[in-house]
Amino acid sequence: MGDPWGAGAELSGAQGIDPVAPEPGSAASMTGEREEPKQGSILFLGGNEIKSCAVVKYSSAPPQAAFARLQEKTDLKLPPANWLRESAKLGPAGATILGNSKKSKPFSSFGMAYEFIDSIGNDVDVVSDSENIKKLLKIPYSKSHVSMAVHRIGRTLLLDDLDIQELFMRSSQTGDWTWLKEFYQRLIDQKWQRKKKSKEHWYQKAILSKFLYYSINGDGAAQPVPNPEEQHQEETDGDEADEAGRVSWPAPFEMPSSLSEDASTSNQGLKNDFVRNILWTFEDIHMLVGSNMPIFGGGRYPAVSLRLRDNNKPINVLTGIDYWLDNLICNVPELVMCFHVNGIVQKYEMIKTEDIPNLENSNFSTKVIKDIAQNILSFLKSNCTKEGHTYWLFKASGSDIVKLYDLTTLCEETEDKYQNPFTMPVAILLYKVACNMMLKKNQNRKHYGTIRTLLLNCVKLLDKGRHPQIIASANYMLSELFQLDEPKKDEAGEFPLNGNSDESYSEEEEEEMPDSDENGSYSTSSDPPDDNKAVAVIKSVGELSVPEKYKSTHQIRPSCAFPVCHDTEERCRLVLSYALEGLKSVDRSIKKESDLPAADPSTPIPLKYEDESKSVGPECLEKQMALFLDKMGLFREVKRSSQSGMIPGSWQHKMKLQLILKSSKAYYVLSDAAVSLQKYGRALRYIKLALQCHDTYCCLSTNMLSEVLLFLCQCLTLCGDIQLMLAQNANNRAAYLEEYNYQTKEDQEILHSLHRESSCQVFYWATDLSTDLECQLSISCKCYEAANEILLLSNLKEHNAEQYTQVMKRTGNVRNEIGVFYMNQAAALQSERVESKSVSSAEQQLWKKSFSCFEKGIQNFESIDDATNAALLLCNMGRLMRICAHAHCASGGDFKREFSPEEALYYNKAIDYYLKALRSLGKREVHSAVWDSVNWELSTTYFTMATLLQDYAPLSRKAQEQIEKEVSEAMMKSLKYCDVDTVSARQPLCQYRAATIHHRLASMYHSCLRNQVGDEHQRKQHRVLVDLHYGKAVKFFQLLKDAPCELLRVQLERVAFAEFQMASQNSSGGKLKTLCGALDVMTQSHSVFHLMRKELVGEHEQGFEDGKSSAEKVPTENSSVSLNKEEISKLLSIFESRLSFLLLQSIKLLTSTKKKSGGNIEEEDILKTNKYVYSLLLRSVANKNLTLLERTEVILNLLEQLIQGSEGKNLGFQ
Repeated sequence: MGDPWGAGAELSGAQGIDPVAPEPGSAASMTGEREEPKQGSILFLGGNEIKSCAVVKYSSAPPQAAFARLQEKTDLKLPPANWLRESAKLGPAGATILGNSKKSKPFSSFGMAYEFIDSIGNDVDVVSDSENIKKLLKIPYSKSHVSMAVHRIGRTLLLDDLDIQELFMRSSQTGDWTWLKEFYQRLIDQKWQRKKKSKEHWYQKAILSKFLYYSINGDGAAQPVPNPEEQHQEETDGDEADEAGRVSWPAPFEMPSSLSEDASTSNQGLKNDFVRNILWTFEDIHMLVGSNMPIFGGGRYPAVSLRLRDNNKPINVLTGIDYWLDNLICNVPELVMCFHVNGIVQKYEMIKTEDIPNLENSNFSTKVIKDIAQNILSFLKSNCTKEGHTYWLFKASGSDIVKLYDLTTLCEETEDKYQNPFTMPVAILLYKVACNMMLKKNQNRKHYGTIRTLLLNCVKLLDKGRHPQIIASANYMLSELFQLDEPKKDEAGEFPLNGNSDESYSEEEEEEMPDSDENGSYSTSSDPPDDNKAVAVIKSVGELSVPEKYKSTHQIRPSCAFPVCHDTEERCRLVLSYALEGLKSVDRSIKKESDLPAADPSTPIPLKYEDESKSVGPECLEKQMALFLDKMGLFREVKRSSQSGMIPGSWQHKMKLQLILKSSKAYYVLSDAAVSLQKYGRALRYIKLALQCHDTYCCLSTNMLSEVLLFLCQCLTLCGDIQLMLAQNANNRAAYLEEYNYQTKEDQEILHSLHRESSCQVFYWATDLSTDLECQLSISCKCYEAANEILLLSNLKEHNAEQYTQVMKRTGNVRNEIGVFYMNQAAALQSERVESKSVSSAEQQLWKKSFSCFEKGIQNFESIDDATNAALLLCNMGRLMRICAHAHCASGGDFKREFSPEEALYYNKAIDYYLKALRSLGKREVHSAVWDSVNWELSTTYFTMATLLQDYAPLSRKAQEQIEKEVSEAMMKSLKYCDVDTVSARQPLCQYRAATIHHRLASMYHSCLRNQVGDEHQRKQHRVLVDLHYGKAVKFFQLLKDAPCELLRVQLERVAFAEFQMASQNSSGGKLKTLCGALDVMTQSHSVFHLMRKELVGEHEQGFEDGKSSAEKVPTENSSVSLNKEEISKLLSIFESRLSFLLLQSIKLLTSTKKKSGGNIEEEDILKTNKYVYSLLLRSVANKNLTLLERTEVILNLLEQLIQGSEGKNLGFQ
């Protein structure tokens, strides 16, 4: 026959190796003595027209048994010595390899799918037994009946043989499937009866088995031919053995006690019984195929398939297609044919696989086979659209019509829709595929829609009462699809926006199925009128041979619709809905509600609302905190039991823990979102539910994980935030109370499930909506303290530094808030107190509480090196000390009070805290705003203390000189911390403060001079200081532009100081010089009067424009402006008086000088100007009817006259 390994087949690998290529890196997924082949990938091209590639996914076959050619005349009716015996050469799968395997099981595709779950739903188009694949591809050539069950999982179709005879035999015995039997008899075969196989069938099967054993044995040994009786007995035994080996259909409601990863443990027998599983790519179709074809090797034939043929019967097309497909699927390059006559071996013939389609009497086109495969796949994909449904592909014997029925829909029309035995395997497969995809969910979020569809369809198939574990687990996985701990992304870019469909095809899409001849006719309009149940019909098997006749217009989508959640609340609500369904499923599996223990009549039922005085308050909170922390410490030591009777470690126990934790996280996210929306009542309700879930979790959990404790810490932190926000927004309390008391039905049902396990009262103290501000602040503080204790007790601080920092920061902040609250209360008590009364004990208690809170807050901030916030709290402590000082100031009842030692003590303490705050910050660059604020407060404290010391000098305890020294030092320190140069919103205040300080210092030294304090040297120093500070005061007041009265007052004091100096002078020249200086100060006030005039004119014009419409407002405005006008009037009177005095004195001195020395022209002009101005001033003063504006204008005119007079003569008054 020539070289059996000719061109046309490519084969690599060592002798005796399975020719089908294994998948690189794959591992046998079933245990036992099965081996994994080691050969590389092979590509087999049949007939240079068809693309075919086979890769072994799994093989349990030992190395190929050596192929031995039998001698001619060997009698195959005689059994070989090794017949049906185990052999080391064959391995445990020997009987299966040599063709004595049991019949293919009805769930064979599910066994493969369970084992290669990675391939299901995405990569593979078809999963099936190779016999089913061959049967489908032979439909146009064969008159035999075809009956197959079809299921869709994602884009994968599972095909299984649906043995109608076996099915209806079971129906006769058990009563199951009666609905299908009746349907079959009514529409398909009215006179159905079971057909028995002929003796010829069993004869051919027996000699094939003996031939294969002969071929592997190779020694030709045979036992004596048995007598006819023995032969008959043998055939009978074979028939019975076949009956015994026939697969029994599982009961419809059989369910594994647990979903083991190893499918072989299932009592449904859903395991992979094939010798090898092959990933076969035929053209563009990817198939996972199970095959038991025996493959032989050895010698010059490393891989061949053996066939036994009756020499008197020629090979027909069906046989040729059968042989060709078997070799393609298993990638066997050659076929060895052994011909016999009546069991006597005649000859052997070697045929290459690519030559099989051209054999005599069995010619067929490989292209047609390709077209048939593509058409059948397109037909099935276009019509088997509903995941979880069982479809039935049926062709009657001798008929050309192929029909597709939806058995699930037919079954649902019966009384018990769960009679379909495929329901459980399909549901479990949907579940397993979803589980497998969930393990890889972080790799690609686009698969979320597919996972969701798989799980929803799985839940639809299952009865809630019978399969609680899978339903609970599926719902938990559904809830896991929605990420709660990640920021919301643009879902529109990640998921297809094709609605919120539970299935990947909508009803509209199914109805729009093309009906044209171009794409194949799926219409049932021409079907017999009595068969309107078919989903789709192939009217003639001949159509399958037409290229692309049934080209699918409905490609199975790689990913299904995932709901687009437009906000956080919607996402969380979906999570909670799935979690609730899971909880219900778990609860149903434990006990019915009526089985719960009855309430003890002697135990009072706890009410929702309790007496606030008993249930709230710092003392009560302390006890509850202690109880809570005690429980936290015991969680890892004491084994707690649930009230519902769940067994720790059971699936119910584990699942409920996960569902409760998921619910808790969803409520936490809802609460956080509500805080962002400033819906604090709603936020408190959600965090209450989150903590109730956590309480139940703690009751059930035997081991608290660090992640769970960290989450509890986050919950308590958020609860503290909410309580603080409620305290700060007390004016909306009614709205918050309404939000807090509202509850959805879903929340109530989840709470009901929680109450089956726990009272949910551990965190009641933290989630109560109090109406008392102090209590809310205390609760907030306790929440943060509890969160901190959890971090410390659980050793989480080191690994969660960020969380610890946040908790400490919040604790310090709320302690600051509480400290400020007590401080304000003390200030309010102080303002209500009558001046004569001393400081009350209530005030002192509030001071102590406030001080303690600030002190602890500072410790919190210092523990995390937060210098800025520590400085702010030190600043508040300084403010508290100032309030204490002010309280002691108010307690002095005497009319002539003095600056007390207590005031000095508290002001000095305040100064110490401000200085500590500055040291805490270190430099302005750390936080410029806080630095400036602390400096301002420190300056204010020094200024206040100096002012009080100056105004209420403690002369009974200290000498005047010492007091003046202390005032001067305090004022200068105040100036030191008063930043007048930095441009900021506070700069005008700083400038005003500096001006005031210089004014006060100048006034103090002026007073010292008048009171003859100190010796001559000191008096000289005082004169210098008076001039210096008055000058600086004028400079700062002039910068302000909005303090004309203060500036005028300083100028008048300078004039008074000049008058004081003039009184002590004896010479006319000296006096005249001083007078000139004083008049110069007067003329410098020209700008002040200009500002006053501008303000008065503005007010006058505004009042005139308003007219009657503002008549009602006039009294109010007048009351505020009149004080200002009164002050201006008073200052004007003084100014007129002093100007009159200075002009008169200058006239007298100039006149006397003129008499003595004759004078000069300049002095005469000055005298003339002064006399003229003096006369005008006297007339103005004499006129009492002038308004304030008119008086101001007169003064301006007089000052201008004086300025012009001095400029005209180029003389000054300095």
